[in-house]
Amino acid sequence: MAPADPAAVREHLLALQDRICAALEREDATSAAAARHAPARFREERFDGPDGTLARPRVLEEGAAIEKAAVHFTHARGDRLPPAATERRPELAGHAFEAVSLSLIVHPRNPYAPTSHMNLRCFVARPAAARGGSGTSAPGAWWFGGGFDLTPCYGFEEDAVHWHRTARAACAPLGDEAYPRFKKWCDEYFFLRHRGETRGVGGLFFDDLAQGDFERSFAFVRSVGDAYLAAYVPILARRKNTPYGERERDFQLWRRGRYVEFNLVYDRGTLYGLQSGRRIESVLASLPPLVRWRYDWQPEPGSPEARLAEEFLKPRDWV
Repeated sequence: MAPADPAAVREHLLALQDRICAALEREDATSAAAARHAPARFREERFDGPDGTLARPRVLEEGAAIEKAAVHFTHARGDRLPPAATERRPELAGHAFEAVSLSLIVHPRNPYAPTSHMNLRCFVARPAAARGGSGTSAPGAWWFGGGFDLTPCYGFEEDAVHWHRTARAACAPLGDEAYPRFKKWCDEYFFLRHRGETRGVGGLFFDDLAQGDFERSFAFVRSVGDAYLAAYVPILARRKNTPYGERERDFQLWRRGRYVEFNLVYDRGTLYGLQSGRRIESVLASLPPLVRWRYDWQPEPGSPEARLAEEFLKPRDWV
């Protein structure tokens, strides 16, 4: 079996971060409103650790098409896995770990353009004694997690179908059974139980993935990461210049409240970041720049706004 190689994951995700940021900047620059905005660029920070670790968060704000985007790379080490990382693997509690991840969120300005999210991560866990080089110990474990999902305010069937077709194709390295399994897991994970609705139209979600050897699982993760731009950029390009008014903007800000509720109440990634002592600005960078909660308000029945919950915020077989 091929050994875990977090260095290869780090190299790939750093390059993927560069590709995604460049593509998003291009989409923002070609928006119809770009002439009224200064060119939007990602602002990068860099935090190098003495043990070779690295945090490289990047944030774009106040663009013509993209109101906010965050694309964060992290390579971390620790003496003990946080509880959120061992919830499904309690036998690894107390293990030292190495984690490499790329996490991104895009909040477009136009209410007709959907929010998108992707996360890819690799964990390598080892018994704490193994790090000191003294004595012998049982081997640890490695696994991958992540996926991507789409959160529209106004639903379009062609967007959802394209998104899921691309997601299905990305699962090819693991065979035909992977897409329906990870699609179902995504529907179940991104579900606001207190609202009785999904966060959006779903996509892929997987965790504790160690299928076959390391290279086979890593090939799948590379496929998912490479598919993100193919899945999202055509949708953003199609919707970013759609005319809209205050009604659509007001609904977008109200729907963003649901996004915030999920991230702060249910999201394991947010919990992991808080438990592991990550920089708070980076942990919460996924939150939208503007949001609105309205007391006891629902869209008018039969309206375009009501159609979102009626037709899109429930698990569906899109392909």
